[in-house]
Amino acid sequence: SGHHLPALVQYLLSSTSTMVSASSPSLTTMMLAITTIFCIMAAASAARVFPQRSSEEAAVIEWGHSAIISALDGAVATFGPQTSQGANFEVETAPVLARPIDGVGKKNTEGIKDLELPKLDNADQVAGNMVIMTDAAGLSGVALARIAKESGAAALMVVNTDQNAGDYIYSLEPENEEEEKYAEENIDIPVIMVSLQAGNVITTALATDDMANDVVNTGGALPDRVRLYAGGDRPFFEDAVSKSPVVYLIHNMLTVEECDELIRMADGKYDRVDDTTGINNYLESTMASEKTGEATAKNIDRVTLWKGSIAGKLIKDIDERISQVTGFPPEHFSDFQINKYTAGSSHEPHFDINPANGIMATITIFLNDVAQDQGGEFIFSTPQAEGGDGDGEPVYISPTKALAIVHHNTDDKYNFDQSTIHEEAALLGGYKYVAKKYVYLNPQPKHMRMVLPLMAMPFGGKLPRVFITLQTTLIDKYGIETAEVYFQKIVTMIPLLLLIAIAGAVSNFVTNKLKNDGAGKKGKEATDGKSKKSKPKSKKSD
Repeated sequence: SGHHLPALVQYLLSSTSTMVSASSPSLTTMMLAITTIFCIMAAASAARVFPQRSSEEAAVIEWGHSAIISALDGAVATFGPQTSQGANFEVETAPVLARPIDGVGKKNTEGIKDLELPKLDNADQVAGNMVIMTDAAGLSGVALARIAKESGAAALMVVNTDQNAGDYIYSLEPENEEEEKYAEENIDIPVIMVSLQAGNVITTALATDDMANDVVNTGGALPDRVRLYAGGDRPFFEDAVSKSPVVYLIHNMLTVEECDELIRMADGKYDRVDDTTGINNYLESTMASEKTGEATAKNIDRVTLWKGSIAGKLIKDIDERISQVTGFPPEHFSDFQINKYTAGSSHEPHFDINPANGIMATITIFLNDVAQDQGGEFIFSTPQAEGGDGDGEPVYISPTKALAIVHHNTDDKYNFDQSTIHEEAALLGGYKYVAKKYVYLNPQPKHMRMVLPLMAMPFGGKLPRVFITLQTTLIDKYGIETAEVYFQKIVTMIPLLLLIAIAGAVSNFVTNKLKNDGAGKKGKEATDGKSKKSKPKSKKSD
């Protein structure tokens, strides 16, 4: 169910066990060590570990036309054709609400087994279409699939009605041997689960302000047609924390090739992060440690690839995809910050804060896989419980190539959210590459999107340190607001000064060229004149 010992906890357990066996401790020391082990195990067992979904179990429900397309994520069941056809299953049909919606309703089902329940009341409408049902009656996935199949459905969408589950969905599976055998022999339609929120979205897709509730509740606002297909390598969501902070995962955010290319682009450009100096790098959102003289980012190498509006096709395609999937406008994006971790690297608890450029959300993308026993997990230690009271279970997210973590640093009123504190566990071996993209509260001005990337272009996207030092000096002297005005004016003037310098250089070159050509021409004429004067005249023959 997503609860297991993270790599760091396994490491601590093994270290503690070794310490006990190697030092021949007294009874008191042994009891203390054992108590420590059990405390660690208790903490680890309470943690929720992600990702819990995989591409193999992802499905997409899509409707609309080329201009406006809406889509929902689903989790395919462990039974049905999707388990054997994999990414090849696809259904295009009309969605229909089941009647009764949970397969039971007010019917007297006493003495009737779940696998013997009658077909739906509106089986004639369901036949050949995708039927939408809920799990509110407590029926298993196989029981619901049987009802749908007996009613002639081409596919089944099950809505998870757990009010406290948020966007959580899972793969339905047989609950016993009888169901397993029945599903294997009889269920030949795709079966997926969607969240309650997703169910509300599709059932109100065509709803208008003046549409009566009873029309919506009977399926009158459903799309005319939907396409149901395997997720494959398409991006899909996985909810981690629904509230305080909002944290969700996006699988397949990048392609494998894009991950590799970002690593290549950053190669040879890294600088070691030193946050012990008390100096903030506001331009690249690298803040000094709150603990003076103590590192928060340990053994981390980092570079920001300034590409902005002059980015090539790769970056533009990625930004467009991130915007489409998350809904964040690309004008609010930072450029990619690439982080490289080696054995021993870690990032202690911290917030993503930039006083000079408010960060609304952070998108963290793993660029490579890290083995489960090598650590490096991304951790939210104090999320709010789903019910809204007290602390929830800590969330551990294992580094998985192309997986994106999106967490909101502000609440729905754009106030800073204290629960966004997060950390990255120590990497025990190998390498970890992470790409970060910050979503700022305000659109980024032209000097950030155009001028600074131009200044970084000759260096492969790495901004010369002088610009970072200049902004930090201005902020320290004049404060953030005034310094930003000065910095923007200075930076914006640089291209103009460069153009003037280039124009002056070209003008001087042309002037000198013309002078040289003129002098050469006069010299040639003088030489020709002398040659003519010295030339002997020919005598005419008599």
